[in-house]
Amino acid sequence: MKTNSVKIAIIDNDDTIGGIYNQYFKDSDQYELLGVYSSVQGLLSNFGRSHPDIIICEAMLNGISGIDGLEYFYRKNKNLKVLMMSRKNDFKLIKEAFKKGASGYLIKPINKDRLFNALDALDRHGIALELDVAKKIIDSFQAKSYDVFSKKENEIIELLTQGYTYKMIADKLFVTPSAVNFHIQNIYVKLNVNSKSEALQKLKEMEMQQLNAA
Repeated sequence: MKTNSVKIAIIDNDDTIGGIYNQYFKDSDQYELLGVYSSVQGLLSNFGRSHPDIIICEAMLNGISGIDGLEYFYRKNKNLKVLMMSRKNDFKLIKEAFKKGASGYLIKPINKDRLFNALDALDRHGIALELDVAKKIIDSFQAKSYDVFSKKENEIIELLTQGYTYKMIADKLFVTPSAVNFHIQNIYVKLNVNSKSEALQKLKEMEMQQLNAA
């Protein structure tokens, strides 16, 4: 057993990849691979003997899913770091993983460089977030497009929520103030409100509902 190394346990239900993980960690002095498991239950049954510092876990598993497994892992050791991985770059899955305490998220397939970069990021910053995953999260929070409104109405709503005045909106969209006012009135009707302040409050409520449903 390597001394002073960070101990890693992996849960992956792809039976063909265990040997690849072993190859990745074979020559590493910084990280020691304790074992590759096919299920959350498999690792939990061996937890007392392995004591991993970091768990790399497939999000979608038979039995206890990797995301549901987070609760069990932290019961064993609240100081654990868990790096989730999945072939699905899906915001709902990513959101649920971080909500339940994941320290990072990787999109499969994963090569050695990406895996070790993620582990190094966990060591330095306590979180590992690749560009594709970060972009997915950012996009989900930036999206303010609502099906009930037209494309132009959504453009005006985006600027309205950023504090633009009607004249500034007209200048930004290269339309007349009267055109902006026409669209604003349509937005008020669809929101069933009578003022800008009421509209902004209603839009904020709709945004929160949209994020919670994502």
